[in-house]
Amino acid sequence: MCSDPSSLHGLSWFLCYLTTGKHLNFYASFGTVLLLLAVTAPVALALGFGGAMLARSRIAPLAWIGKAYIAVVRGVPDIAFFLFFVIALDQAFEYLRHRIKCPDWNQPVYQGNDFIVCDAAKLPLSTSPQWMHEVYGFFLAVITFSIVFGAFAANVIFGAMRAVPRAQIETAEAYGMTHRQAFWRVLVPQMWVYALPGLSNLWMVLIKATPLLFLLGVEDIVYWARDLGGSKTPQFTSFPHGDWRMWYFLFLLVFYLAFTRVSEIVLDRLMRRLTHGQAMSGNAALRDSSTAEVRT
Repeated sequence: MCSDPSSLHGLSWFLCYLTTGKHLNFYASFGTVLLLLAVTAPVALALGFGGAMLARSRIAPLAWIGKAYIAVVRGVPDIAFFLFFVIALDQAFEYLRHRIKCPDWNQPVYQGNDFIVCDAAKLPLSTSPQWMHEVYGFFLAVITFSIVFGAFAANVIFGAMRAVPRAQIETAEAYGMTHRQAFWRVLVPQMWVYALPGLSNLWMVLIKATPLLFLLGVEDIVYWARDLGGSKTPQFTSFPHGDWRMWYFLFLLVFYLAFTRVSEIVLDRLMRRLTHGQAMSGNAALRDSSTAEVRT
């Protein structure tokens, strides 16, 4: 039925138009965004926790490294880091492969403005299928997002660790706990209550930053919305139309609003669960509201 678009009209035209191969790629790109969030969030959180531990280390060089990581990434615009890390990581990986696979290469790698390595060192290889190029680009994007948002997470977690009353650590050590035991059994469990509001905001920022995948060369929802919504030649689609980008981007707006709203509900329930039964300043509002309900 969809083989001859010129004979279609009305609803049948739209049904065929919305089920073309390009639109299937558009629908699949939502999975790409969700996969990016699912992979990046725990990796960035792990980097943030490690960076916070370094920043509060008693060993001065380690503390300098942790604080420098937080300060440098937080002080540079995100888009500059995204564009820098993708190029830097790509060249670093290719250079290492170049040194291993082409030891007899006698020409400089940097020739003017060009970065040239042997064919065997290129990532991915020119003979690789298209899906490998896409996976490699996605892999670089995950590393870049994780490094950038890991620094913000480190700053949040570092502040949350300092918010836990020092007296509780001293009390734990007075009862015979070692410094390490007091850290993992007292500080870390309570730290999350102070860290969760900041991490929740960071999660929202991460969601809003996913359109930057488009700038990193990954075919995400913004890429397909721009191409499918614009006026295209018959070489791109057999269903030519006017400039519909506004409607595609309106659909993305609704998607992001719905996704962030669901995230807010989940994070709010998580916050209530973590603060349940803890007499801390982080849940004072919850305790006050519960007391008022009991009195009434």
